[in-house]
Amino acid sequence: MALKRILVFIIVLLAGGPILAQNQSFSSKLPLVFIDTNGRHIPDEPKILVDMGIIWNGEGEDNYTSGDFNHYYGKVGIEIRGSSSQMFPKKSYGFETRNQLGEDIDFPILGLPEEEDWILYAPYSDKSLIRNVLTFSLAKPLGHYTSRCRFVELFLNNEYQGIYVLMEKIKREDTRVDIATLNPDETEGEDLTGGYIVKIDKTTGSGGDGWYSKYKNANGNATFYQYEVPDDEEIVQAQKNYIQDYINGFEDAVYYKKYEGEGSYRDYINVNSFIDFILISELTKNIDSYRLSTFLYKDKGGKLNAGPIWDFNLAYGNADYLDGWNTYGFQIQAKMEDDHWGNPFWWPALWGDRVFVNQMKCRWEELRKDAWTNQRIFEVADSLVQAMGSADDRNFNRWPVLGQYVWPNYYVGTSHQDEVNWLKNWLEDRLWWLDANLPGQCGEDVPEIVDEFAASVYPSPFNAELKLEVASDVNITLTLKLFNANGSLVESIPFSVVMGEQEFSMNTEHLPNGLYIYTLKKHNVVIQKGKLVKY
Repeated sequence: MALKRILVFIIVLLAGGPILAQNQSFSSKLPLVFIDTNGRHIPDEPKILVDMGIIWNGEGEDNYTSGDFNHYYGKVGIEIRGSSSQMFPKKSYGFETRNQLGEDIDFPILGLPEEEDWILYAPYSDKSLIRNVLTFSLAKPLGHYTSRCRFVELFLNNEYQGIYVLMEKIKREDTRVDIATLNPDETEGEDLTGGYIVKIDKTTGSGGDGWYSKYKNANGNATFYQYEVPDDEEIVQAQKNYIQDYINGFEDAVYYKKYEGEGSYRDYINVNSFIDFILISELTKNIDSYRLSTFLYKDKGGKLNAGPIWDFNLAYGNADYLDGWNTYGFQIQAKMEDDHWGNPFWWPALWGDRVFVNQMKCRWEELRKDAWTNQRIFEVADSLVQAMGSADDRNFNRWPVLGQYVWPNYYVGTSHQDEVNWLKNWLEDRLWWLDANLPGQCGEDVPEIVDEFAASVYPSPFNAELKLEVASDVNITLTLKLFNANGSLVESIPFSVVMGEQEFSMNTEHLPNGLYIYTLKKHNVVIQKGKLVKY
């Protein structure tokens, strides 16, 4: 029977017609995702092999439920994901794209960089439907990797499930958390120093093995750090010892207030990433930031970074506990005596360093001038709502939660627009409060926030050769792209940069004379852009 199903699947695939039934007829601006479990129940774990088809005609185009699966049509391994969210009837899922034999395959779902690991997040208690996507959109200009997202509408076993968010799972990958692979035999020297991803979270969900901090938080408990990459089944003892000792060293430096000089906490962390993590967490006043759903990562030869950010469904006032609904107060300093997890002690302790808070203040003022103006923030929020079209009506017909309390709502609106308006009003008040109360002073005596590397592309004008000069504190991969005056890409060259100073040369004799635009990318984020002339 299994062989027969595979043969039928292949025959229908070749014929171009869907085998996953559809019981509603509509068109949507959002991609339409259909999953058929063939009568099987989706468990918490392990993943089961099911069929998935996607109808997507491109950005801004109508997608019809009666259409063919013209984007993806094949197998995926799927399981329920999440922790407390599993109590909701609208479930979130993790899935892997697979071939007919159940082997993982990479695929560029909805135009995102090709990979095998994906998440279908189900907004349920967040009745605005946009909190996670809004946060990730606002975080992208900060220059750190942030999970890419797409709104979709989901059918499961011929039943409409509403609006979901397709998201990239956090993992080590060149197009995601761009750190080196750490193999089990890398147990000495430079090889041992990266790459690691560590998680602070509940031990349910994908939680696993780890270790406790030797310091207590404000609630009297110690932070538990979990091995995420390599996970607890792959990491070897020498690697466990290294990352634990490294984070212990950082904690020691903060605890004993070593703010400057040799052995200070700055020797251990990329300060910029910690500042940006704080600012996005405080902008949204996310009650889960710092204490849960928090990631840290470290590359070979590099420092510890805060991020990537994750899980903002209880942000923007959408919580009736831990003071989450108030637009005032700092979540980093929240008193959590009754909370089992609590913020790691070093988050609020960093505010004891005058230089740190001054740098944070400068970064805030910089963002408020451009990326985080009130106008831009509200434009992003409105654009996300507009992108849904009429899908929000279908979602709330499927899940009639408007006007009802769903844990842990503080505000309960009677319409989707009510929920969006309340979120925007909350944000306006929050921005005003942060402008007036964020600590620190930004002035000439404040050290400039510098990146962990510097790079220059020269000369201009150039002729037969173009050069890239890089000074970096860590091993990184940069991509230099050249575009002609018409905007067409003519060159895309990756560079593996080893910690220290390096110079690369590129032969450009084959390029015609004229004006060129170049971009330099790190972690798929443009960090430098300029004009060059060839003569």
